[in-house]
Amino acid sequence: MEEKVLKSAEVLFNLAYAEDIGDGDITTNNLVPPGSNKTARLVAKEEGVVAGLPVAEMVFKKFDENIKWDVKIPDGTKVKPGDVLVEFSGNYRALLTGERKALNFLQRLSGIATYANKCKQEVEGHNVEILDTRKTLPGYRHLDKYAVRMGGASNHRFGLYDMVMIKDNHIQVAGGIKKAVEAIRDKIPKSIKIEVETCTLEQVREALEADVDIIMLDNMSSKMMIEAVAIIDRRAKIEASGNMTLKRIRKVAATGVNYISIGALTHSVKALDISQRIID
Repeated sequence: MEEKVLKSAEVLFNLAYAEDIGDGDITTNNLVPPGSNKTARLVAKEEGVVAGLPVAEMVFKKFDENIKWDVKIPDGTKVKPGDVLVEFSGNYRALLTGERKALNFLQRLSGIATYANKCKQEVEGHNVEILDTRKTLPGYRHLDKYAVRMGGASNHRFGLYDMVMIKDNHIQVAGGIKKAVEAIRDKIPKSIKIEVETCTLEQVREALEADVDIIMLDNMSSKMMIEAVAIIDRRAKIEASGNMTLKRIRKVAATGVNYISIGALTHSVKALDISQRIID
């Protein structure tokens, strides 16, 4: 896992610690002797793709830096019910107090990876790439986008600073796609790509004339997408976006687009069911 992802997780851990522990774990601290040690496992309870084990390790080691951590199934791997993801041992209090915080990270990220993988599988056989969006939980962008990659999908732009995305409101302010592109092009490095959102075939033609790098087909029907792909004729990369459900994306992939961006990868996460079990 990249250092920037773990650093982001540490910031979030500090918030999680404050909201969950406060002055201390009054249940564990009054029941468990401070010097006792135990071994535990994190176990999958449903099928999916695991992501976030390094974050879970970081959480537990915040409570006991000497915890022994033995990963059985690494991030990016498909799991089934009953699979042991990791076995670890250390201070019993640390195992109990860290449990929910570790699982909150691990279950969310594994849920994202699982859905990303399902979307990737759905478009197999088509030369199309599944992308995420900026619709991430605030503060979780590094982690959410890491999980997308663990599921086999790809990241779109990370933020507002690394790629130009001219959307409907920008177009309205500038007075058209061509004017918007012209206003920006001379002010940015040539290495930064320009993408334009289009909703009509007329806008697709205008974006082509403006010589943009990527044309987004936003909330278009599959029939209109086929027409747009023919008009663009490989002169720009094509992204399909808007209401991209698991049921729909295979049909969209067949239109010939290069990318399908799916906000639901990160904004509608169903956590993967994972539990912690003390084994001795």
